[in-house]
Amino acid sequence: MFASLALTLIIVPLLGGQVAGAGLFMTIFCPLAISIPASALHFTQSEKVRRAEAATKEALNKLAEAYDALRVQSRRDGLTGILTRSAFMEDLDATSQRGISGALLFLDLDYFKSINDRYGHATGDEALRCTGRVLARYQGQSDFAGRLGGEEFGLFQGNLTAAEMLMRCEEIREEIARIDLRSPSGSKVRMSASVGVFHCQPGFHPHSCLKAADENLYQAKVSGRNMVIG
Repeated sequence: MFASLALTLIIVPLLGGQVAGAGLFMTIFCPLAISIPASALHFTQSEKVRRAEAATKEALNKLAEAYDALRVQSRRDGLTGILTRSAFMEDLDATSQRGISGALLFLDLDYFKSINDRYGHATGDEALRCTGRVLARYQGQSDFAGRLGGEEFGLFQGNLTAAEMLMRCEEIREEIARIDLRSPSGSKVRMSASVGVFHCQPGFHPHSCLKAADENLYQAKVSGRNMVIG
């Protein structure tokens, strides 16, 4: 606006004219009449763009949070809260790649079918939940637990020696045996677990080590259950 006014005041007199009256009014009014709505429109459009960008950013952040939450949820067993089998194997593979050694435990609840048949599936589910809570207490930076299927569980304990491994297994077996599980009538339901364990060296093969732990678990079950073989 000021530029157009300055040009009018300079150029018109040079051409022999006068800037006065209606001419002066138009020189001042027209730029104002055009610039004010244009500036208002520009401000409105800029504000709309800013708000749209902010809304888009907020939506993307919420989408990323929802994806992360869904990913975490998909890795957890719905009943016990510990890892699913696939997530457990993923973490086991990642642990191997980091060069960490440790103990791989394969646990199976003894006579679990009898618990379901005698006391009902609700009691059986509670037995699984209780076992999951026991194993969850042994999770840490290089330690993780998972439900591998049915009444079978896996637990990896990083950086344990072979001697420490067997002591840890006995500790967990005894803790499961102390679970205070009750039937619908209030009677105590006896629980125990058989444990097969294998000591993994740095760079171990996850599936081979799990198979070895599973074979030791089988020996524990055929040898009378409620024991550790490693």
